[in-house]
Amino acid sequence: MSDHITLVGNIVGDPEERSTRTGEAIAAFRLAVSERRFDRERGQWVDGHTNYYGVSVFGELGRNALASLRKGERVIVAGRLRLREWETEAKRGVSADVTADAVGHDLRWGVSSFARGARSQSSAARGADDDATTAESSDEAWAVPGAAPEDPRAALTPTADADDREASALVEAADSTPF
Repeated sequence: MSDHITLVGNIVGDPEERSTRTGEAIAAFRLAVSERRFDRERGQWVDGHTNYYGVSVFGELGRNALASLRKGERVIVAGRLRLREWETEAKRGVSADVTADAVGHDLRWGVSSFARGARSQSSAARGADDDATTAESSDEAWAVPGAAPEDPRAALTPTADADDREASALVEAADSTPF
C-alpha cells in the first residue's frame, strides 16, 4: 500500500539531474505548495502556510521533466507520498518526499506546448514486440484532421496559409465528431 497525493505548486529551484546506481535518469526538485484562502473580514485573498515537498521523477518521465520544467513554474504532480524522519546534531524533523507518477504544467497560469518525445533505447527494447503491432494505430491516435504545420508553435503565428489550414482543419474535425 502507498499514499497517493496530487499537489499543485511552484518549483523552488531548477530541477537537478541525478541518476540511480544503474544509470537511470532522475529529475529532482523542490515544490512549494501554499494554502490560499479568502479573508472575508479584509475582503481579499491571503496566503497561508507553505509546505515544501521533495519530488523525484524517474526514467523517461524524469528526462522529459528535465527538458520541460524550470524554476518558478506552476506544476501539478501526482505520485506516492513518503514521510521520512531525519535528525542532525542541531535539530530533527520530518521530510515529505513524493515519487512522481505524472507531472505537468498548471495551465490556469499560462500556456504550454506539447512535443511528443522519441522513445529511448531502453523503453524501445522493452516494447519492441509491441511496437510493430501498435505503431500504425498509435500514430493514428495522435493524428489531427487537416494539414498540421511542421512546428506546433508556427500555428500561433497568424499567416494567410495558417488561417486556411486552420479553417479546413476545423471543418474536417467538425464533420467527424460523433455527437
